Amino acid sequence: MQSPSANRVQNSYLHSSKERDRATSTKVTAGIIRHAITLALLSASLLITGQAVQAQEIVLANFGGSPDGANPESRLTSYGGNLYGTTHGGGLGSGTVFELTPDGSGGWNENVIYNFCSLSSCADGANPTYSYVIFDSSGNLYGTAYAGGANGYGAVFELSPSGDSWTEKVLYSFANTPDGANPVNGLIVDSSGNLYGTTWSGGKSGNGTVYELTQSGGVWKDKVISNIKSTYSGLTMNAHGNIFGTTYNSVFEMTPNGKGGWQGSTILSFTSGTNASKYGSNPNGTPAFDSAGNLYGTTYGGGTNGNGAVYELTPGTTGWTPKVLYEFGTEGSHPLAGVLLDSAGNVYGTTTQGGKLGDGNVFELVPPKSTGAYAHKVLFAFDGPHGNDPYGSMIMDSNGYLYGTTYLGGTNGVGSVFEVSPKAVATTTHLTSSVNPSTQGEAVTFTATVSSSNGPPPDGEMIAFECCGGTIGSAPLMSGVAKFTTSTLPTGKTNIQAVYFGDLNFKTSTSNTVSQVVNP
Repeated sequence: MQSPSANRVQNSYLHSSKERDRATSTKVTAGIIRHAITLALLSASLLITGQAVQAQEIVLANFGGSPDGANPESRLTSYGGNLYGTTHGGGLGSGTVFELTPDGSGGWNENVIYNFCSLSSCADGANPTYSYVIFDSSGNLYGTAYAGGANGYGAVFELSPSGDSWTEKVLYSFANTPDGANPVNGLIVDSSGNLYGTTWSGGKSGNGTVYELTQSGGVWKDKVISNIKSTYSGLTMNAHGNIFGTTYNSVFEMTPNGKGGWQGSTILSFTSGTNASKYGSNPNGTPAFDSAGNLYGTTYGGGTNGNGAVYELTPGTTGWTPKVLYEFGTEGSHPLAGVLLDSAGNVYGTTTQGGKLGDGNVFELVPPKSTGAYAHKVLFAFDGPHGNDPYGSMIMDSNGYLYGTTYLGGTNGVGSVFEVSPKAVATTTHLTSSVNPSTQGEAVTFTATVSSSNGPPPDGEMIAFECCGGTIGSAPLMSGVAKFTTSTLPTGKTNIQAVYFGDLNFKTSTSNTVSQVVNP
């Protein structure tokens, strides 16, 4: 059975050569301040070439391979004000569990709390694949590893905090038959503390399982509750304790049968022909519920354009009614992660391809006020240095900021952790100059004024003054105004623009062009 990572390469999920070329050409400082991108935190190459940090997104961490890990595929988990996740590779070579903690100055510190394959023959697990982590009430952390374990077919692990370190324990090692092999994605837990997840392969059919882990006397036992043709998606549970997930061609529901077992049913089929065009195909994104009990998910392919779709399933007395909320085109394509919803019903997700540079983007779907279609908005287009190929679903904090990971990109080309604001406002930058025309050697002052519907951006954020394909100077904003004075402009006409780089709350903008005339 081929691994998901190998399958991704065959299906062109990765654009690594393109990404690594970009990653080496433009660098972004790892510790960018959360709500104010200042000159001190921009790399020199950005100012020299005139490339601006895109508004609405900042990179919280750039992975380097060793020792901190590489290629994060999972969504993040917030616990105690910190962020947690896994990397598929890096560390000792077989992946890590990492923690991001606020540094007290608006940035984040990254710590590796566990390196997989720390034990002989990787008995502790290896290569967590799309595996997010969950916490119990005591602060213990749980997740899955695709490979390793006692039998080499993957494991479910627990990490327990002990002072400044963490202790790992393998709760269960898969044996391929009949319990499944190669667990993918993370775990869900019910009110009794039982754990549920999926395996990529193994089981009765060899194509994967849905499993339940129950604890008795400190020993965890596995029970296969369904043999499925697995995808990368994880499971989700509704308020009634029913489990939902996807196969390669369907969305399924599993309900307790009252006898200790489970009854499965298909609630949406993605087949070739009409349904593939109408609802999509390859539903790899983990389904998610809204507060009304509607279920949402993504498909990697299918739809009218063949680029994937976002679907909704609404429960009713006669079953589930499907609806396509959006079909992707050139503005973004092939979502691999699931979506999340806010209290207003807005839907947020990511695509792995498409967008301005083909590296995917973060999108928002805004529901209609009464009838009509959802409105699609691109919140951020990945460009390499800020990450590309987001595989895991995003999470949202209480202030409405989105957090996620990218498999590639970042400073070192092997992934990043990012933050995006859906609420950033548009800005306008206006440029004027004094003494125009001027004489050679005379001081000329350029004044940039940045405004928005929320007032000026924070003091200290930088304005770059550009001409001739590069930056000739920079100055900080004070009450929305930045001034730059120079006496070294050449004779003749020089076209000058001012660029505001933006931050999480204010979008980037470029000013009007001022033609400065310098007489001999």
